[in-house]
Amino acid sequence: MSVSGIRPRPTLKDIARLAEASPSTVSAVLSGTWQARRISESTADRVRRVADEQGFSINRQARGLRRGRSDMVGLILPMHDNRFFAATAQSFEAEARARHLCPVVVSTLRDPAEEIRTVERLISYAVDSLVIAGASDPVAIGALCRAAGVRHVYVDLPGEDAPSVLSDNFGGAKVLTEALLDRMAPGSGPRALPYFVGGSPADSATARRSDGFRAAVSQRLGQVAPDQVLACGYAPSRATAELAALCDRLGGLPAALFVNSLTVFEGALRHIVTLPASDLEGTVFGCYDHDPIASFLPFPVHMLRQNSEAMIARAFALIDEEDVEPRVIEIAPDLVPPRTIRPGTLFDLG
Repeated sequence: MSVSGIRPRPTLKDIARLAEASPSTVSAVLSGTWQARRISESTADRVRRVADEQGFSINRQARGLRRGRSDMVGLILPMHDNRFFAATAQSFEAEARARHLCPVVVSTLRDPAEEIRTVERLISYAVDSLVIAGASDPVAIGALCRAAGVRHVYVDLPGEDAPSVLSDNFGGAKVLTEALLDRMAPGSGPRALPYFVGGSPADSATARRSDGFRAAVSQRLGQVAPDQVLACGYAPSRATAELAALCDRLGGLPAALFVNSLTVFEGALRHIVTLPASDLEGTVFGCYDHDPIASFLPFPVHMLRQNSEAMIARAFALIDEEDVEPRVIEIAPDLVPPRTIRPGTLFDLG
């Protein structure tokens, strides 16, 4: 017992002495490799019992540095602020644990500097591989990973130095837009047109989705005017202001509204709920994202569910295969009709 009354942390040699085994045997038992070493089950049980009694745990960081791997795999997210990223994290943890890896999920709060600090920190802990979702600076992240020899895959937004697994943003947006056009009431003038709201022009996902929107609209109605695509960012407050301004300009809601993500949809709702119910009847709503709660809204919403399970499964397959060829792999999203609840990764939690 130390002077402070706190018992010193036991060492691997202490456990070996108390269990009457060699340090190498103790190390094999506690690291889970004892069967490959042909150590008897009774010896393994004795070592584990002594380790538990003494409160001993292996220093995985030090062991990882010695072995050149830590059995940790990291996921970098921009935020935990929507169902897609929550489902992505859940799928990531399931895939990691199926491989007996320790998943580490970190949000960088959409801060490029914090993103870099997080990647540097995970690399310092000898993380074996990284899945990078929604990267704000994939060039800098890729340089860090290559310098450290860390395998990495981009998800949701692309990088240039490693494989990227993305939602088929163009195809999905085209399918969603076509569903809106099929149900849009005929008319004339600016208010009779479909409008696209949300996202950043510099964001490749927004660019592909707006291209899909334009392709579908131009095939049915002719050329799309620049003011039909309102890339106002993802902040809900910006979406509220943009939709209010659009309604003022048009004299009401447009015939169809394509909303580019759940966070943008949240902002749009803040304005929509201020309108009389009768004002909503002539508008068809669509959202490039999915939340089953939307099926309970008083107006129908067509939604597009990004297949986070398939995206993460493909990312892990690339890591397993040590496939580092830079290319884009697109996963088709699912169209979810109004008043429909589509189970997903988070459905069976509890």
